[in-house]
Amino acid sequence: MEADLREILRAGLAAADPARAVRRHLRVGDGEVLAGGERLRPRRIYVVAAGKAAGAMARAAEQILGDRLSGGLVVTKDGHRPGPKTLKTLYASHPEPDGRGLQAARSVAGLASFLGEGDLLLALVSGGASALLADPAEGIGLEELKRLTGDLLRSGADIGEINAVRKHVSTLKGGGLARLASPARVLALLLSDVVGDDISSIASGPTAPDPTTLEDAREVLRRYGIDPPEGVARRLREGPETPKPEDPLFRRVTNVVCGGGRASVEAATRRARELGYGALLLSTTLTGEARGAAAVHAAMVREALASGNPSPPPCALLSGGELTVSVRGAGTGGPNQEFCLALAVELEGVAGWVAFSADTDGQDGPTGAAGGLVDGETARRAREAGIDPREALDRNDAHAALAAAGALLETGPTGTNVNDLRAVLVRP
Repeated sequence: MEADLREILRAGLAAADPARAVRRHLRVGDGEVLAGGERLRPRRIYVVAAGKAAGAMARAAEQILGDRLSGGLVVTKDGHRPGPKTLKTLYASHPEPDGRGLQAARSVAGLASFLGEGDLLLALVSGGASALLADPAEGIGLEELKRLTGDLLRSGADIGEINAVRKHVSTLKGGGLARLASPARVLALLLSDVVGDDISSIASGPTAPDPTTLEDAREVLRRYGIDPPEGVARRLREGPETPKPEDPLFRRVTNVVCGGGRASVEAATRRARELGYGALLLSTTLTGEARGAAAVHAAMVREALASGNPSPPPCALLSGGELTVSVRGAGTGGPNQEFCLALAVELEGVAGWVAFSADTDGQDGPTGAAGGLVDGETARRAREAGIDPREALDRNDAHAALAAAGALLETGPTGTNVNDLRAVLVRP
C-alpha cells in the first residue's frame, strides 16, 4: 500500500503544477494580454513573482509574454528553483522573515512605485510570500516582525487570523502592493494555499482589498494571549487602515485564483480510484488542530475495518485543507507530522492501514520533511528506537519520533504550494 500512497501523492502534486496554472489563465494575442476576462494593451509589462512557486510561475509567464516583458523580480524560498534568467531572483527565509526578505520587499516596493499610467504589473503570488516579503510598516523593526511572526505561528491561530495581523503591520500586504503600483494596471494570478481561496488571505492579499480592521488584528492577539512588541502594538493602535473593498484603486486591479488545493485533492482521489480503492473525498477545507483531525481519521479507519462503513475496504480516505498546532512543548515538527504521529498513536497495533499527510511545498513547519508516512507499526518502531510517541506528542516533537521510526516523508522542494494533502488507505 505504501507504493500506492506515493502514486497518490505524485498525482496530487502534479495537479498543483504552478506553470500549468499560469498557462491556463494567461494568454497573449493581437497585441493584447488576456487574463481574468480582461483584454489589456499595456505599454510596458513588469512581473513581480513572490512565494514558494514564484520561480515556476515566472518562467511560465516569460514563455507566454516573450519580448513583451520589460523586467521584474522573483522572490522565493531558499532551495526552490529560480525564475527565468531575464528576471532577477532573490531568496529569503520562510516561515520566519529575515534581512534578505526585508531587502526583497524593498526592491518589490521600489519596482511598484516606479510604474506609471499605461504600465501593467503582473503579480504572480503563491503561498509563502507573506514571510518571504518581510515588509514591516514604519515604526516596526525586523526583529519585532520576526518575534510577532514566531508568536503567531506557535499560537494555534489559523492562517486567516495570522494574516489579519500581518496585513496591518506591513507595507505590501493587505492591498499595499496594489496601492504602491497605482496608477498602473495590476493583474494578479494567485496560486492559493488557503482554505476557501480567499484572495485577501492568499499571501496576506498584496493586491486585494482587506476586509479586516485594526481592531480585528488586535482581537487576534488578545484571543491567543500574544503580547506584541512595542512597535507592533503602537502600529495597531495608531496606524492607518488598509485599503478596503470600496477603495477606487481596485478598479484597476484584477485578481484571478489560478489554482489551489481542491484540484490537488481531486486528482489524488481520482488516482486512488484508478488503483482500485473506493475513494472518499472527505473535505478540501479541513481545518483545526492536527491531533483532533487525526482522531477523526482514526475512528473512520476502525469503522471501515469493523463494519465496512463509510466504505468497504479496500478504500481510501482523502482530505485537504490547513491544520494547525498549538505549540506547548519545545519539540520540532509541523501540522502534517503531528497529524501522522497522532494517527499512529491512535491506531497502534491495528493492521490494514497506511497513511500520509504532506505539505505540498515539501516542507512541513521548520523541518526538511514534507510530512509523514505511517502505519500500525510506526508507534512501536519509535518506542523501540528510544522515543515514546505519546510523550513526543505532548512536547510537540513529532519530527523526532517519526525520524526514529523511519516514517518521515521527504520530497525536497516541490516547486508548488497549495493546501496540505492527506490520504489513508485501508486494506485488511
